[in-house]
Amino acid sequence: MTAALSPRPVGQAGLSMSAMTAPLSQACAVRLVDRRTGQTHRINGSPLVLFTRNPAEAVAELLSGRDAQVWEARVERIGGAA
Repeated sequence: MTAALSPRPVGQAGLSMSAMTAPLSQACAVRLVDRRTGQTHRINGSPLVLFTRNPAEAVAELLSGRDAQVWEARVERIGGAA
């Protein structure tokens, strides 16, 4: 049964915990998503997206004070390999 287990624990937004603790050299887009609708949160009609090289910090900031049953943060890598 150990073959079915992930070799690294997976954290928020599907990133491995080691990837979340160390800043990435590759840029990422982090979006706040409403789990009920699957839609990106919007402010005055514009989607809320943070561009960063440290997705763990952006995820923590977006989810701070929000209900985890309603909100999730999604991380997408931008551009080619570093």
